[in-house]
Amino acid sequence: MPSNRNKPLPSTRQSGSGSGSGSSNVGSSSGRSSSYSSSGGSSSSRHLIRKRLWKLACVNGAVAVCMGAFAAHGVRRRVRNPASVASFATAAHYQLLHSAALLFAAQASDLAAGSLLAAGVAMFSGSIYALVLNPDRFAFLGPVTPAGGLCMIAGWIKLAFN
Repeated sequence: MPSNRNKPLPSTRQSGSGSGSGSSNVGSSSGRSSSYSSSGGSSSSRHLIRKRLWKLACVNGAVAVCMGAFAAHGVRRRVRNPASVASFATAAHYQLLHSAALLFAAQASDLAAGSLLAAGVAMFSGSIYALVLNPDRFAFLGPVTPAGGLCMIAGWIKLAFN
């Protein structure tokens, strides 16, 4: 790792310049910085995005499997309405599918798509879980479900145009 410490950061240091505070350094530094942000960031930031999205996708997938198992075995004891049980299972199914989509976003290092997908899953599946388990307490979450669906759709579209 000592070799990484000696490498200058692309957006903060300029090679071949001795002053370090001249106006030409500031202009070229900001120009270089904007080119990095428009291309998706440096390789280290892309690696960090990939790593975080990958972990989020894996945890999300594990939670989806737990919720699917709960839908198959535990919800029926608490909820008598078969349509509500089916809604809970659908939420777990969508959560699991979008965990895979998060893996694609991680592989592409697409933070915007990953954020849209994660927010969509939290709003869509989370609101359905809450509404099925306690409809009186969480009735205000009804409008959140379609908003979550729109976020998931937007995440897929953003991933397509990465």
